[in-house]
Amino acid sequence: MLEIKNISKTFNPNSINEKRALDNLSLTLNDGDFVTVIGGNGAGKSTLLNAIAGTWLVDSGSIVLDGEDVTNLAEHQRAKFLGRVFQDPMMGTAANMQIEENLALANRRGNKRGLAWQITPGEKEYYLEMLKLLNLGLENRMTTKVGLLSGGQRQALTLLMATLKEPKLLLLDEHTAALDPKTAKIVLDLTVELVKKSNLTTFMVTHNMRDALNYGNRLIMMNEGKIILDVSGKEKEKLTINDLLELFNKNGELNDSMILS
Repeated sequence: MLEIKNISKTFNPNSINEKRALDNLSLTLNDGDFVTVIGGNGAGKSTLLNAIAGTWLVDSGSIVLDGEDVTNLAEHQRAKFLGRVFQDPMMGTAANMQIEENLALANRRGNKRGLAWQITPGEKEYYLEMLKLLNLGLENRMTTKVGLLSGGQRQALTLLMATLKEPKLLLLDEHTAALDPKTAKIVLDLTVELVKKSNLTTFMVTHNMRDALNYGNRLIMMNEGKIILDVSGKEKEKLTINDLLELFNKNGELNDSMILS
């Protein structure tokens, strides 16, 4: 589903602030893979996710998504292939629009824009059924402005919007980091449910070692723009937090946020 070959990205080249964020990195994601990505601050996790999303173009190498070379496509051109949930719950939704209007925007993404905006009765029924999956009672509040929802409710809604059209690849950028532990668990369990429902290929960046171990079928650890660990299946199941701590200490990448999480 995703094939990354020898990509590199350097910020502020030829300056005192030069930073090589991705260093000749290669990665292949199979159809249906749920990959958790962990690493210290500046390891390259978010840079890799943003390179896949097209937020910025790589300096060299190639990115092929479902057989199509997207290396030089702009972010908006890749959007039709991708679903994305950001760390900030405020970023994935339009606060001044109703819940059903936000869902309609997500559902119509990639379609030709016309003058008609009205949400049909069939669409309303579909959105109602999808909102029931969240188990948050939002199906009874479809005309509520999204800005009135809690952070956890908005993030759950964003997740639903990101998966509504079954993207080729779902990108999760520390999407529970801003939530309290109880709400984070709800959103993570919902993530698993929606991913399984559509067998979505998923790329989840996290700083939480326990989440990296407990979710997904594959775990990747990054350091200095490179992948230093890539495990799946039984090998991943055998990993412990102490194993990850040892690897982080070995590479000097352990930080407070990881210990606290």
